[in-house]
Parts: sequence; C-alpha cells; structure tokens
Amino acid sequence: MLKITNVDFAFGKKTVLEDFSLELNKGEILAVMGPSGCGKTTLLSLIAGLYKPQKGEIENSAQKVTYVFQEPRLFPWLTVKENVSIVMDEKNENIEETVAECLSLVGLSDAADKYPAELSGGMKSRASLARALAYGGDLFLFDEPFAALDEELRGSLSPKIKDYLNARGASAILVTHNREDAQKIADRILTLPSSQAQ
Repeated sequence: MLKITNVDFAFGKKTVLEDFSLELNKGEILAVMGPSGCGKTTLLSLIAGLYKPQKGEIENSAQKVTYVFQEPRLFPWLTVKENVSIVMDEKNENIEETVAECLSLVGLSDAADKYPAELSGGMKSRASLARALAYGGDLFLFDEPFAALDEELRGSLSPKIKDYLNARGASAILVTHNREDAQKIADRILTLPSSQAQ
C-alpha cells in the first residue's frame, strides 16, 4: 500500500526527517507518536503529496487518500450535514443515508442542521471526521483528530473509527500524542524520536 524509503526533509536548515523509511500494509492502521517537532505532521503532508521529499522515495498505491487536518476546516456558510455531503459524488444515490450514518457514528445527529459557528471545538472536529468518512478512501491520514475531545468521547469514538476502517479494508495513519488513542485504534505504533528534529 505505502512504502517510504530513505526520505530526507528539512525546512531550511532544520532537519525534520532524516533517512526515514516506513512500510504500511493494506488494511493496516498505524499510529505515529513522538514529541512536538519530530516530523509527525510533515510525514502526513509528504504522504499526501503536499510536500516533496528532498531525498528518498515514496511509493503510494492508494487509489483515494483522505487527509483529516488538525484544524476542522469546515465551510462556515454550510450546515454540518451540508459540510459532510459536499464531498460526496452527486451521482451517489445514498448521500442522505451515508451522511446520517457518519454523523451518527461521531455523535452529531442532533447537530446536523447547525452551522460551524454554533459548534464547540470538539463538535467541529467530529464534523470534520464525519466528512472524511463520508468522502471515503483506501488510505486515511488523521492528524490529531481527537485532540479537542474529552476523555469520554475519545474513548467511545476510537473503536468506532477502527471498526469503520476495518469494515472497508482501509489503511490509516493516525498522528496522536495520546497513547490510549493509539492503543485503541492502531495495529502498530511508531514513535518518532526527538532526534529527528535537529
């Protein structure tokens, strides 16, 4: 599914990733942990093609990559359900059903007609997550998707996301600072050392 070989990446003189290699199998969920500045978000951006490696190679056979950013990035003029449905193919006959399923999964069914300005930070994050799930894909890149959620919500949502991904045979990389989240959702945990950020 994904193979990263001997990748280097730096911002100016600051090395973020050096001689970094990684393999991700089809259907595997990988959690990436490590201190701030060690290259976790940069790694996701490289996989998504937002950055190009300065050395090394990234081979990605995923047909559809879905990136969930740290910030929700919702359209303020659209309701929650409109924010979710806007990413779906208009030819899909099950749009309403899929939107309802995704909002239910993240616990936002009652907020479907609200606008982003009416939502708490945690609700915005869950709306963004629902939109990503509705969009679908065979490789999901999650950048701290549960950071704005309280412990109870994180605990209930993590296994639901895992089940959703497993049911579709999707692969995923989850960047997180929370070891419990990583243990609940991931098949494998990779910890980037602080030495990656020279």
